[in-house]
Amino acid sequence: MPNVLVIGSSNTDLVISTSRLPLPGETLLGGTFFTAPGGKGANQAVAAARAGAYVTFITRVGQDDFGQQALELFAKENIHTDHIIMDPDRPSGVAFILVDDAGENSIVVASGANAALTPAQINQAEAAFQQADVCLLQLETPIETVTRAAHLATHYKKPVILNPAPATQLPQELWPHLYLITPNENETEMLTGIAPNTTKNAQKAAQVLLGRGVQNVIITLGAQGALIVTPGQTDLISAPQVTATDTTAAGDAFNGALAYALASGHTLTDATQFACAAGALTVTKPGAQPAIPTASAIHQLLKNQ
Repeated sequence: MPNVLVIGSSNTDLVISTSRLPLPGETLLGGTFFTAPGGKGANQAVAAARAGAYVTFITRVGQDDFGQQALELFAKENIHTDHIIMDPDRPSGVAFILVDDAGENSIVVASGANAALTPAQINQAEAAFQQADVCLLQLETPIETVTRAAHLATHYKKPVILNPAPATQLPQELWPHLYLITPNENETEMLTGIAPNTTKNAQKAAQVLLGRGVQNVIITLGAQGALIVTPGQTDLISAPQVTATDTTAAGDAFNGALAYALASGHTLTDATQFACAAGALTVTKPGAQPAIPTASAIHQLLKNQ
């Protein structure tokens, strides 16, 4: 079974549906409210597990109801939790999410215990890096922790996938440790100053990222799929056409499924096709982790396409 190591955040999502996203200073009456497990790290861990990977997750939660619920849910997903710490001083992370009728969202995160995920905690989990086939990172935890994880994965010759979300500038020392970076359109523009609003511009932006030392780039383009750019390949992978209900966690489903497929030995092209299908299925349901598809659902969608 392919072994995926995920380091990142765990949150509880507090979600309100609304006809449209509010303007600054405006109060709207929303529709339904629900809570769901979330956090980019946790979402990607669940996505990789449902795709078929053996997943170890390194994160930090509070000693509160949200933290306990998160641990119980990880256990149900068969995610290895030995390296998860319950923080006695900080609450579990939460995200407040507004979702409009078109399925677009607006999100604010209170990091809580995620902000205390330290390089020391990474060092304590060194055995997990030795056993992994792929290491998957995001940016909802401190950048020095992300960098330490990338260093340790490189030490053990494990490919590192970085989903650079939420978007921020990255330290130069991190780039050479990355096998793959997977920004969306907004993150691509933040990192390069180039809006990937055409295929040509997306290729230009990807070349900028390759110039910083990352080995491969996949720019996710929402409903239009994903653009793979490597030193020897440029390939636009189309996404299955679906009706979007809620775009929350689509990128996380993409990255978790991608990590599983690469850990399984698939080519970058085949892995991206698999990941695009996972992302497409996710937008057809509300919520983050509740919407992430199983391997059988992904294979069925690809077969139908």
